[in-house]
Amino acid sequence: MKTDIHPQYNEDVKVTCACGNSFTIGSTAQAIDVEVCSACHPFFTGDTSTKKAAGRVEKFKARAEAAKAKKAQMTPKKPKAAKKDTEEQDASDN
Repeated sequence: MKTDIHPQYNEDVKVTCACGNSFTIGSTAQAIDVEVCSACHPFFTGDTSTKKAAGRVEKFKARAEAAKAKKAQMTPKKPKAAKKDTEEQDASDN
């Protein structure tokens, strides 16, 4: 069996979250930085924040209003005129 092929396991590794919370765990890394932890994650805190969803809805409504305004400003297209040649041919055939 090969010796010294496994990384060294550290018992006291400090995990630091973006919210400022820190705790220690065992890991092969020297230090760990995370963005979300159990102190700030909505699932663990019970915070039901809908700020992002509300922002998306408002953004969608603003785009829809802008599209309606742009469509109202556009000049309507003229309907295509009926082909006169085919009508004259039908009349001449009878």
